Amino acid sequence: MKNDIRSHIKPLRLKGVPEELRLRMKEARVRKGWGQRELGGKIGLPQPHVSGIESGGIVPRFDTLLDIVRVLDLDLLLVPRPLVPAVLSLIRSQEEPESGEKPLYAADEEEPAQKKDRDEF
Repeated sequence: MKNDIRSHIKPLRLKGVPEELRLRMKEARVRKGWGQRELGGKIGLPQPHVSGIESGGIVPRFDTLLDIVRVLDLDLLLVPRPLVPAVLSLIRSQEEPESGEKPLYAADEEEPAQKKDRDEF
């Protein structure tokens, strides 16, 4: 019995970079105040190529995608699928600090007052 893992993997050819990733890259570029030409200049791509990547018409090579995200101060991260909901929750909590949830390491606002009361006795 030959155990060939490739027979269980269905090859998938992307038709473009996933939309959420494209939007995050574009948002990061705009936050830096860069146009597509400036981003392309930093990684050695012409502006039409950057436009094609952002619009989903061009699928960049993996090394090109890494260059783009790194120059935008982003990074790609491989996460085991069962942990994706937890990671997305952490990301959302950092993006929306007013959500009412406090970070685990944050001190309770009432704690200093209670400590002060105890010290007075």
